[in-house]
Amino acid sequence: MGLVLGVLVHEASVSEQRGATQVLRPLCGRFSRLRVLRADAAYAGGLASWAEREVGLTLEVVHKPPGQQGFAVLPKRWVVERTFAWLGRWRRLSKDYEALPQTEEALIRLAMTALMLRRLHPT
Repeated sequence: MGLVLGVLVHEASVSEQRGATQVLRPLCGRFSRLRVLRADAAYAGGLASWAEREVGLTLEVVHKPPGQQGFAVLPKRWVVERTFAWLGRWRRLSKDYEALPQTEEALIRLAMTALMLRRLHPT
């Protein structure tokens, strides 16, 4: 559905792998139906074995097809990109305006709450 299960905003110097472990650890055991995570090639490597061992989730890395040039829709990757597009429609989330990561996290939660409420009661 593309809904956010966890939010973590950190400085740009944190690697994707380390950031992923920080956001996945609190999700452990909270969503009983969650079994598979999908990620792009930046998360390939030891993260898959860590996720299986520590969190009990399978990490599927979505790679570009060999020889691909330019843009192409990747399987299941569009769900993540669509979610980022939803968040980008909020003016305060469209640019890096916020000074505190906690403010950005709160705005992401607010935007996703508004999205879920619109789905409950479409106008």
